[in-house]
Amino acid sequence: MAIKHNQQIPNNHFRKDWQRRVRCHFDQPGKKASRRIARRAKAAAVAPRPVDKLRPIVRCPTIKYNRRTRLGRGFSLAELKAAGIPKLYAPTIGIAVDARRQNLSEEGLAANVERLKQYKARLIVFPKRSNKAKKADTPADQRSGETTQSIASVFGVGQAIGPGFSEIKKSDLPKSTDAYKTLRKARSDAKLVGVREKRAKDKADAEAAKK
Repeated sequence: MAIKHNQQIPNNHFRKDWQRRVRCHFDQPGKKASRRIARRAKAAAVAPRPVDKLRPIVRCPTIKYNRRTRLGRGFSLAELKAAGIPKLYAPTIGIAVDARRQNLSEEGLAANVERLKQYKARLIVFPKRSNKAKKADTPADQRSGETTQSIASVFGVGQAIGPGFSEIKKSDLPKSTDAYKTLRKARSDAKLVGVREKRAKDKADAEAAKK
């Protein structure tokens, strides 16, 4: 390479020890087993408390995906107030709270309030001390009900999500014609309208001349 003017002399480094800097993840199967064992240990340590939190049902953003529902970050303050649950008390009974979230529809607010009420009706609160039960604790005769450590299995996205809400499946949608073919045919008809009128007129004139 020719050197011109007062430029830096090229000194390309093409022999770096790149293999020493590559990081391989050959421990993925072992890590998977470690995470499973850690989840079991956590569930045993916090039993009978659940290992996950109750989260709201929200709509996915953008027009493309807003027909789908998913679990949100936490319940809004308006939803907690409508359900009669104090915002500082909610995290202590396994309810996720997101103070920044706003409700943009009455339907979503009603669905999540109903979700909170259903959870509150099934909730069993054990006292911290067996000899000192508080007002918010579940009475002793009602603590023998069915308990589960997985909230998502009972209040998941696929479960009932409130009045007027249900999951929309592809089979439930009406079968319509292909939109692309419909638009293409309309464009073709608009383009050939003059040609077809002239062709029909010439055909009519030819039949009239034969008579």
